[in-house]
Amino acid sequence: MNKAAQALPNFRSDNVAPVSPEIMRAIEEANRGPAAAYGDDDYSKLLNQRFSTLFETEVTVFPVSTGTAANALSLATCVRPYGAIYCHKEAHIDTAEGGATEAFTGGAKLLTLPGRHFRIEPPILREAVTGAAWGVRNRAQPDAVSITQASEYGTVYPLAEIAEIGEIARDKNLSLHMDGARFANGLVRLGCSPADMTWRAGVDILSFGATKNGTMSADAIVVFDQDLVEPLSYRLRRAGQTASKMRYASAQLLAYIEDRLHLRLAAKANAVAAHLGAGLAALPDVQLVAPVEANLIFAKLPALAINRLAANGLQFARRGDEVIRFVARFDSTEQEADEVIALVRRAVAGSTTVGVTTSATSRQK
Repeated sequence: MNKAAQALPNFRSDNVAPVSPEIMRAIEEANRGPAAAYGDDDYSKLLNQRFSTLFETEVTVFPVSTGTAANALSLATCVRPYGAIYCHKEAHIDTAEGGATEAFTGGAKLLTLPGRHFRIEPPILREAVTGAAWGVRNRAQPDAVSITQASEYGTVYPLAEIAEIGEIARDKNLSLHMDGARFANGLVRLGCSPADMTWRAGVDILSFGATKNGTMSADAIVVFDQDLVEPLSYRLRRAGQTASKMRYASAQLLAYIEDRLHLRLAAKANAVAAHLGAGLAALPDVQLVAPVEANLIFAKLPALAINRLAANGLQFARRGDEVIRFVARFDSTEQEADEVIALVRRAVAGSTTVGVTTSATSRQK
């Protein structure tokens, strides 16, 4: 790739972001001398206390290395091997995690549901759960519901919708899991408390994402239903998700929630996404596939224009022939967004010079 292409804005994924300076300082601070291993260090001992304050209730926190591990192990703790998990048909646990949930649950079945704006709609969920083959031994038995906040297409569940889903789950004795890979982005959009978006609405267990929003290598599982703590602790150990030097992950997570850092970083990403989305929506022959409510933008435009953008080195993810995804990061800028808007305008108009072809077909989340 030439230097001009390398200098283009990178909106491929928030996974490409650097570590925020605040998190890097926390890692450096933790890197001073020896410390107890396997979570017995001073940083790790503070996690439950600090997160309980954040969520306004008693929680137990387990650092994990990836969001996939958080999702799969959370659900494995809630679901029997012959159980079923309801999720949206675009859910990351079904489309992009390599069968991790099925593997760690011992074979539980994912039952996917449609829904506008890429969210599970409560009436559809209620119908599916009510019509399930309860007690029929040749059918998977409903055990859990999993929702993603913000969704895989950047839309955000309103609080009332989460609460309605939580009520459906509770009525049928199902666990409610939230994939919060972009949890802070959802909080910023709703302007609510973490408690309101989780346990007060019926969420039992949360995959708490942080890596996409400024940490280096630290996501977490936050458990609200304390009956899940002991079985989850064994599953984490067996899955190799109990880090010997846990202090580094714990230090990141503590710094991430201190002084609302997670919200400040997410707010920057959301703002740039809103700016980029508005600019793209104003262009001829460009249509937004979903409302821009967090830090993701999905746009439909002619395939030829997409090919031109890729050929000139713009970084994005492709979804089929005519849909592309842009993701704003905490370190993205409105100036970069304006550059993308200008590039798309020229590509759609057919004025961009086709250069060296590069791939933009990632299924990154």
